[in-house]
Amino acid sequence: MADITTIARMILEDRYLLKNEKGEIIETIDDMFWRVSTNVCDVEMKRMQAREFMACKQEIHDMMANLDFLPNSPTLMNAGTTMGQLAACFVLPVHDSIEGIFDAVKHMAQIHKSGGGTGFSFSELRPKGDLIHSTMGTSSGPLSFMNVFDATTNAITQGGRRRGANMGILDVNHPDIEDFIKAKSEGVILKNFNLSVAITDEFMRAVKDNLDFPLINPRTLKVVRTVPAASLFDMIARSAWKTGDPGIIFIDEINRQNPTPRLGPIRSTNPCGEVPLYSFESCNLGSINLLNIIIDGKIDWHKLRSLVRAGIRFLDDVIDANKYPLADIDVTTKGNRKVGLGVMGFADMLILLGIKYTDTKALEIASQVMKCIQDEAYATSVQLGLDRGSFPNFMHSIYKDRAPAMRNATRTAIAPTGTISLIAGVSSGIEPIFSVYHKREISGRGAVDYIHPLFLRQIADRGLDVKNIKQSIIKAKNIDVNGVPDDLKALYVTALDIDPAWHITMQAAFQKHVDNSVSKTINLPENATVDDVKRCFWKAHELGTKGITVYRYNSLGGNVLSLE
Repeated sequence: MADITTIARMILEDRYLLKNEKGEIIETIDDMFWRVSTNVCDVEMKRMQAREFMACKQEIHDMMANLDFLPNSPTLMNAGTTMGQLAACFVLPVHDSIEGIFDAVKHMAQIHKSGGGTGFSFSELRPKGDLIHSTMGTSSGPLSFMNVFDATTNAITQGGRRRGANMGILDVNHPDIEDFIKAKSEGVILKNFNLSVAITDEFMRAVKDNLDFPLINPRTLKVVRTVPAASLFDMIARSAWKTGDPGIIFIDEINRQNPTPRLGPIRSTNPCGEVPLYSFESCNLGSINLLNIIIDGKIDWHKLRSLVRAGIRFLDDVIDANKYPLADIDVTTKGNRKVGLGVMGFADMLILLGIKYTDTKALEIASQVMKCIQDEAYATSVQLGLDRGSFPNFMHSIYKDRAPAMRNATRTAIAPTGTISLIAGVSSGIEPIFSVYHKREISGRGAVDYIHPLFLRQIADRGLDVKNIKQSIIKAKNIDVNGVPDDLKALYVTALDIDPAWHITMQAAFQKHVDNSVSKTINLPENATVDDVKRCFWKAHELGTKGITVYRYNSLGGNVLSLE
């Protein structure tokens, strides 16, 4: 089993390892990996001889224990337990009635209790002040009901281990869009929500041409009023500059890439935006540790392809091993069998290759690696489709004329991997390193000193004085200290040192080879302007990304990762 960092051990002991009724830990980290591999591989028993089955369990265990691959947190937490809910991502409908709204609240609570996160489009709800025929009163609008969802989330801890997360989306043409955009900058808390505006190509053209844009009542489908598109765009950018919310999802691009268009348009995503889903659909995720595919200073393509094959098979098995919180979710999820295989440790991989995150070569590596993953995932899903049967909605999909079979409607997604990358001791997702040294908030432990594990490893590999260098870095709060070689300092390009346009270009390089979407934060320095945010939005649209989130350092007066 691979070495586990101190912070990883703290996280696993606090939130992942099973405990008895007294709160005492009753399994080791290796036990956890065996628990997951046994539970998920059990669905393979009927397809295999005993020897093959044991080899399958061993392979899945080993790729987790070696930190080559990790599934999303609910799988690690809940596999082999009574709860048994293994998926991270869900989308629920919010219909325009009291019954529809509070059904969604109830279903959200059930999902959060099981460890999942939820996405919602509130665009179907009638606007504030609109007539309610049954009472002859007026509606309070989507934002007021979002507060109910937020308060409910606040009261429920996911699976007893973490607070729920939500994505709240509103169409850009909804009459309440201005209140939604300004929600977090004008005192509406919604601390358990990421907010995104679903922006259309029509809106972006209206901004470009300086036209008025119609806001439409979703109940009557009539235009309520028009607003200058450029002013609305400015409002989105200004609020994102101030609070980090809202983000943007390019809903037309999402639906252009929708693999099952005959089932209707997609209107929402999971909380971090990397998986567009239908109502009552879920998706489970897993990430390959790219640091571990560097062998003797080179990419081991054979190992990468092997991990992709095992990862896709594992995620497909999770769909059948899962205990779904709602029957509707069971049916919809198994209808499309979406999975999301992604990566973590990309920045670390570049450092081991001696490539700066800001070099053009880094874009080439990003494209090559993700294309390899995408191609192998596609081929694996085709073979699984031939062996096990295609996903039930295959004949309603884009694949019916392209492939002999397909097991999974989607196969790849880039998740933020915030916690599992800490467990693996690598950089998160496709993000650059935030800072070699920073204070990191760990739930239940407060702020702890964190020095990037790969940096410490490279210092040790060079035979340098790790203890003294570590102490100097903690004191100085950066790596510009005596004893750190200049060539090593140069490789550790950090998030706030990178031009925002490069962040977006990197996101787009991955998106070209991803079925679902890419979760990435476009980090802006504290002195960035609203116009900088607008330029980010335009570049993301021009490069064909499916969404964008910007965060200006210290814009909320505090950060999960702090340079202080």
